[in-house]
Amino acid sequence: MYKKGEYVIYGNNGICRIENIGIPKGTPMASSGKDYYTLSPVFGSGNIYAPLDTKVFMRPILTKAQAEALIEQIPQIQGENFEGKDVRALSEKYKGCLDTHQCEDLVKLIKTVYMKEKVMVESGKKLAKTEQEFGKLAKELLHREFSMALELPYEEVEAYITKKVEALSK
Repeated sequence: MYKKGEYVIYGNNGICRIENIGIPKGTPMASSGKDYYTLSPVFGSGNIYAPLDTKVFMRPILTKAQAEALIEQIPQIQGENFEGKDVRALSEKYKGCLDTHQCEDLVKLIKTVYMKEKVMVESGKKLAKTEQEFGKLAKELLHREFSMALELPYEEVEAYITKKVEALSK
C-alpha cells in the first residue's frame, strides 16, 4: 500500500501524487464504503479516484539513485528493429513498450524511433506520424519521471541526460 504524499505512476495517466487514502467524501464512490487513493496528476488537472485494489498499473516513481543508474545504462540499452509497413502491427509493438510502464522500455522505444528516423532521413523519407507520436510520448513520459526523481525542471532533463551520457563515453 502506498502512503499519502507519495508519487506514483498510475496507468497511462503518468505521475500522480497521492493526496488522500480513504472513502472519498462528496463523490459517488462514497456510497461504496470502499477506500480509494485520491490521486492528483502532476502534469495534469483534476483528481483520480482509484480503489486500493485497483487493477490499473501502479508503481512508485524512480528514486534519484535509480534515475542516475538508468541514465548510466542508456548507452547499453539497444533499440529494437521493428520492420514492416503495417502501421497497426507497428503501433501494437510500440504500445506494448509503453504498457510495461518501465523506464528501460521507454528508452528502448525512444532509441528505436530515433534509429528508424535516422535511416528514413538518410534515404530521403519521413518517419510515419504514428512513430513520431510514440517516440514523443515515450520521451515525455521518461523525461517527466526523470524530472521528478532528479528534482530538475522538465526543460532541463534532456540536456542533463545528454551531458551525463557524453561524459560516460569519454
